[in-house]
Amino acid sequence: MSLKPPTEKQSSLIWFALTGLAVATVIGLIVAGVWGLGRVIDLLSPVLWPLAVAGVVACLLSPVVDFFEKRNIPRARAILLVFVIAFAVVLGVLASIIPQVVVETKELASKVPEYSHRLQARVNDFIAHPPEFVQHFLPAPAPDGTGVNANDSATADSPDLAAATQWLTGSLPKMGTWLLGQVLVVLTGFGLLAGLALIPVYTFYFLLEKRQIQAHWQEYLPLQGSRAKEEAVFVIESINQYLVAFFRGQVLVALCDAVLYTIGFLSIGVNYAFLLGFAAVFLTMIPFIGAIVICISALTLSFVQYQDGVHPAMVVLVFAVVQVLEGLVISPKIMGDRVGLHPLAIIIAVMTGTTLLGGILGGILAIPLAAALRVILFRYVWKQKEKA
Repeated sequence: MSLKPPTEKQSSLIWFALTGLAVATVIGLIVAGVWGLGRVIDLLSPVLWPLAVAGVVACLLSPVVDFFEKRNIPRARAILLVFVIAFAVVLGVLASIIPQVVVETKELASKVPEYSHRLQARVNDFIAHPPEFVQHFLPAPAPDGTGVNANDSATADSPDLAAATQWLTGSLPKMGTWLLGQVLVVLTGFGLLAGLALIPVYTFYFLLEKRQIQAHWQEYLPLQGSRAKEEAVFVIESINQYLVAFFRGQVLVALCDAVLYTIGFLSIGVNYAFLLGFAAVFLTMIPFIGAIVICISALTLSFVQYQDGVHPAMVVLVFAVVQVLEGLVISPKIMGDRVGLHPLAIIIAVMTGTTLLGGILGGILAIPLAAALRVILFRYVWKQKEKA
């Protein structure tokens, strides 16, 4: 008995199913690869963090070293001179800031229970006695004459609000614990401490061998001279360009933001302004998300400290001014359009990076990698469509 060949409609359905299976397989492989990359980064973080920090520092110091080298100073001596200058500057800044940051950190840690209790009391008072404009949205008083008014009814019959209150008051210590955990991931462990001690050594050799690396790195690719090797070189160079441009610019932007936040919070009288500014140096390395975390932390602290609406509004004003200055002045002057990503694309990249790669490192790496992916898509996908 011979089988009949599939009809045209059946063939189309079969090819559609096979295409869908192939696409799902490719997507699954990509997700698994990214997930695996995240696990590898997490496993090798004691080794990768010092190398990454050394690479960023080398990118920042390279123009200064080149400047001194053009003044007929041997490159090795120019690097040592830059190290001495950078060490003196960093030591001076840390000596003036770190003691205050340590004092504020200890004070905040001791007052977290008090602040949590005070915040919970304020929220409970708001629920029990909401402002007049909020009362218009609450249920009407019970008509059974029991004497339960709208405010008491809203308090008694609003388990969701009570749960939200409990969650809100517990978020502050949890947020602090999460941030502390992220810092501890970077700073703890004997192997990592040993790696951190090697950062100046890595940086010195990155700077010393800069030209040799740029001239001969292609020779170490495990590919024969072919079209595939040319494409691999293009992809790696694109990623390197975006990594250098992003980190060199974003570090300077984060430092400017930290100074502006510290000055702004000090001017409006918010406690722990130095601690918030110090945290901003690291958090604002992640665009948007880091700034939002700083704003929420400052809002919570100002609300607990003053228990009014004026100072939180002033915190929002400081946040808005810093963001406007960053968007219109700082970032265009420092970074220009070298990353070339839409703000929405940056937000999506950051959220994806923190989810798949994990933590602050994933959020930081997501942006230059997304920009490099944009270049690859333009070269291999979108450009081909335009030709067609």
